[in-house]
Amino acid sequence: MRCLLFPGQGVQRKGMGAELFARFPDATAVADEVLGYSIEELCVRDPERRLRDTRYAQPAVFFVNALMGLAAETAHDCYAGHSLGEYNALVAAGVLDLEAGLRLVRRRAELMSEVTGGGMSAVQGVPVAFVRRALIETGLTGVFVANLNADTQTTIAGDRAEVAVAAKAIAALPGARVVPINVSGPFHTPLMAPAEARFREVLAGVEFGPARAPVVSSVTGELFDGPDLLARQLSSPVEWVRAVTTLRAAGVTAFDEVHGTTLSSLVSKIA
Repeated sequence: MRCLLFPGQGVQRKGMGAELFARFPDATAVADEVLGYSIEELCVRDPERRLRDTRYAQPAVFFVNALMGLAAETAHDCYAGHSLGEYNALVAAGVLDLEAGLRLVRRRAELMSEVTGGGMSAVQGVPVAFVRRALIETGLTGVFVANLNADTQTTIAGDRAEVAVAAKAIAALPGARVVPINVSGPFHTPLMAPAEARFREVLAGVEFGPARAPVVSSVTGELFDGPDLLARQLSSPVEWVRAVTTLRAAGVTAFDEVHGTTLSSLVSKIA
């Protein structure tokens, strides 16, 4: 079995998708109408440097992911996406159409950007159990494990000042390396609860169809089973290790990825 993977926010760069917009003019025109600006100009030239802004980065990554998925020549048996990339997996599986997915992502990005004062840091070189123990020992209540990306690669997020303190404590662990991530929101933590509540109202008005192929959720690491998971995604950690484990147990032996090799690299680091 082959699985197609879609990355999330963080892979954006000026010039992405340059060869695809002319190839898919109808989809590009729909994106321009939904977003109210030229998606090609944003992705290819980014004259106002908006790709660093969550409100623009998420729709841009989603749309380029989607075009790359349409351009993929290999047939796939199932799909998965990391956080934002899960919307692409749902579009590829027929659960959402491209326009509905883009409208959801646009609103998701807006709501997430409204939660400020947060920070995130990537932690490499130590298991998540060590990270959690360090957080407990520091006594910090506003920092959480946000992404479980690989066996020794996680992300912490929460209150900006507390994340800085936690990062110093974790960096003192043997083998640990901590790198700040340039975001302003405490993504995938309970601090995103206000955005989650408002996003639930958005999801209530969207029709989700049956999947043509299995999609594994990055919230539970199990099969996607409804839009509630997309709301929970905002304030729940990304369970990428569980997702990959589930896919392998289902018989996936080959992983393909659109838009880079970030997720493929993580897969290779999951036992």
